[in-house]
Amino acid sequence: MKTIQLTVNGEGVQALVEPRTHLADFLRDQQRLTGTHLGCEHGVCGACTVLVDGQPVRSCITYAVQCEGVEVRTVEGFEDDALMKELRAAFSREYALQCGFCTPGMLIAARDLVLRLPGADERRIREEMSGNLCRCTGYVGIVRAISSVVQSRRASNEVPPMEPAKPAAPERFMPLEPKKEERPQNAPVSAGTRIEDEVVVKHPLDTVWKAFADMPAVAACLPGAEITESVDNSVKGRIRVKFGPMRAAFAGGATLERDAAAKRGVIRGAGQDALSSSRARGDIAYQLSDAGGGATRIAISIDYSLQGPLAQFSRGGLVREFVGRMVAEFGRNLDQRLASGEGSVAPAAQLDAGGVFWRWLWSRMKAIFN
Repeated sequence: MKTIQLTVNGEGVQALVEPRTHLADFLRDQQRLTGTHLGCEHGVCGACTVLVDGQPVRSCITYAVQCEGVEVRTVEGFEDDALMKELRAAFSREYALQCGFCTPGMLIAARDLVLRLPGADERRIREEMSGNLCRCTGYVGIVRAISSVVQSRRASNEVPPMEPAKPAAPERFMPLEPKKEERPQNAPVSAGTRIEDEVVVKHPLDTVWKAFADMPAVAACLPGAEITESVDNSVKGRIRVKFGPMRAAFAGGATLERDAAAKRGVIRGAGQDALSSSRARGDIAYQLSDAGGGATRIAISIDYSLQGPLAQFSRGGLVREFVGRMVAEFGRNLDQRLASGEGSVAPAAQLDAGGVFWRWLWSRMKAIFN
């Protein structure tokens, strides 16, 4: 954990954050500034756009620890801003919003555009706003709204048409449209979210280490997981997850790396849900140690990234709750398997993330109101 100090909407803030906490999560979860919306969480859609030291920044790919000493301004921080009032009125007048999910990011990006390019024409407006995506409006109303503000301010201030070059993004933050790089299928996950947990099973260290070499049997202890093909240290299979009425089945492959001396291993896997086309990639590292009394402690570290429609379920608190239940269930199933000595076990029943969500939401509400 790291203590950071910054200014948010004109007020000094001091907070304790994890190094991996993104600015968007920090603003929403710790500062209760939920006007900053999260869409793709990969710096593409622009819904999470905020101002950092006056520059538009994707808060979903900016770490909170990067913002030490800076000034952050969210959509809630423009109540007394004359230009933002003009833009909000124009967005309403030109029907530039429907569901409104993209609107906070649109407004912040539009305000920056009007200030930088007071003479922008329709073509330039479309170009400058292309980094902010909308699934509802078709963009016509958005362009009209911004154009009307540009023309109104040009008429009142007699600003001549001009198109200056777009300034470069601040070096300390990632660019608005990060470069996409190819990555080998089984390369370690270097960005995304990390979750750490542990479980204790009532069996000796050597017994548990030997059991972990049997990937199909171990996978059978993981709720919703199933191995369909196994060759040496590589497997293929699927894992099923239920999100209330939604069901996903990620099919893919994984490889196992083991260090017998350190009693440590890493499972690297990737998969895709055929129905939603969502993609998941993750590394599951485990470290076994003697817990005393003939028991073994399994420390688990999960690094994962989730892309596609199901990425909306990757909120930190919710995923930690879900993974915590999954790890606990895995420990119970592994204990039963080792106790029974069975060589083959039916796959464990999948968990319902919907039930986990409501428990997580209720705990958050109690924390807020208590």
